[in-house]
Amino acid sequence: MVMLLVMATVLGSLCIDQDSEEKTASANQTKPSGQESTLRYAATFGPEGTLDPAVKWTGWYLREAGVYETLFSYDENMNLQPELATKYEQVSDTEWRIFIREGVKFHDGTPLNADAVIYSLNRVLDDNNTRKGEYDFIESISKYSDSAVTIKTNSTYAPTIASLTDPVTSIVSPGTDLNIAPVGTGPFKFESYTQDVSLSLKKNDNYWNGTAGVDRAIIYFVTDEMTRLFKLESNEVDIADGLPQSEIAGLHNNPEYKIYSTPTLRTYFLYVNMNKEPLNDVKFRQALNYAIDRQQIVDTALEGVGGTPAKSFFGSMMSWSINDRIDMVSRDEQKVRSLLNEAGLEDINGDGWLEYDRKPFELNIKTYTGRPQLKPAAEVIEAQFESVGIKTSVTILDKGALETDLNNKDYDLSLYAWTVAPTGDPDYFVSKHFESTGAEAQKLSYSNPEVDEWIEAGRLTMNQTERKEYYDKVQEQVLDECPEIFVFYQNSLVGTNKKVAGFKQYPNEITFLTKDISIEE
Repeated sequence: MVMLLVMATVLGSLCIDQDSEEKTASANQTKPSGQESTLRYAATFGPEGTLDPAVKWTGWYLREAGVYETLFSYDENMNLQPELATKYEQVSDTEWRIFIREGVKFHDGTPLNADAVIYSLNRVLDDNNTRKGEYDFIESISKYSDSAVTIKTNSTYAPTIASLTDPVTSIVSPGTDLNIAPVGTGPFKFESYTQDVSLSLKKNDNYWNGTAGVDRAIIYFVTDEMTRLFKLESNEVDIADGLPQSEIAGLHNNPEYKIYSTPTLRTYFLYVNMNKEPLNDVKFRQALNYAIDRQQIVDTALEGVGGTPAKSFFGSMMSWSINDRIDMVSRDEQKVRSLLNEAGLEDINGDGWLEYDRKPFELNIKTYTGRPQLKPAAEVIEAQFESVGIKTSVTILDKGALETDLNNKDYDLSLYAWTVAPTGDPDYFVSKHFESTGAEAQKLSYSNPEVDEWIEAGRLTMNQTERKEYYDKVQEQVLDECPEIFVFYQNSLVGTNKKVAGFKQYPNEITFLTKDISIEE
């Protein structure tokens, strides 16, 4: 956990402990002699053209495919672990030394060394990289030896090591055209890719951590959840992610399939446009918060299996969460009506709908296609708001159009889904959403100098206990002010046929295909 990371930071190093038994491949022991085993996987999302991991979120898809690795990563319990690094040392408040695993080779046979690490990380720091701003804390990356690099930061920056788990920092082989031919160090090598159709992979026989359990893997990109289910049921694929919530119970009762469900770090919440009246009134925002029945949303829109009610933006699987000392905000109609009245909303003409400033009033919830939970959840929230007299509508847009509206502050409320801590560190989310300069905070028009101070202090403080105190304060203040209203945490729902073994789910949704997956004949 991140707490352990920071503890390790204080101590100055994180040591590697690899289990040599894990390096034993399993599939080759179970498949018929002379036959290749191929794992077929129906995935919801895939790369959008380029295969370069340093471009936007492309690295996530290549990481899920087992092509790329990072210096550090998280296991299935969100414990930080060394990956292409073996350990790190904090030399000073602004200087980190990272020791690189020796004997590792890229898929093209070139060795992993300090030069490759520097080349890879500098690609993120390039002025043309759209995610450069997330790594502006890095002053320089230099070679300490062939197997060690030194990262200097502009100031004390506690999330430094955690930031190196993001797939945008994937370590790549220098000198290759990464847009069309990714070359990493992972258990699977790239073979071919057709945009929006499939990605074909072959096992890396020289993988540093053992041989993959299957000879080949084909990832099919299938946006429709029922089509993914059909492909699983018709034996066109061995694994399907994002299964329809309505079909889970039936699959559980079918011995031909294994169903995996685990909480993720993906939180669904409402952006609130505080640039508009009465959304700029905390009383009105609190009224909306109390008008939501989160359990009803989980029971209906999520069929009782797709998630759990949210208490804050961090779910309980994160050590940074304050969920153990707060209660979920429950629907309270009496409190809603009192707060609405204080915010100046009243039913003047007795038609059952509230007016604001003596004029008809209506809220609109914008959300987007791509995640099947969003539309039904927005519709349940619409009904819950209308039950307290707030006329409400729902608008479904494609994600690009919604992003444009958010940037232009052309919205009332927007239901959105975010993985709140893919790097395991709380700063990833809070600095974007609640620090005045954060890109998402500006979409909200949210600014609180005290919150800004706590977020900055959280970044500058190396002591884990003190950091936790700052992020606790941020959570408490945000829950009180409601610039965003948190609705539910998503569960990952994955189905495999009964032949698939060794599959694990990762809460940060970054890792999917691993060397441990095999097909038992």
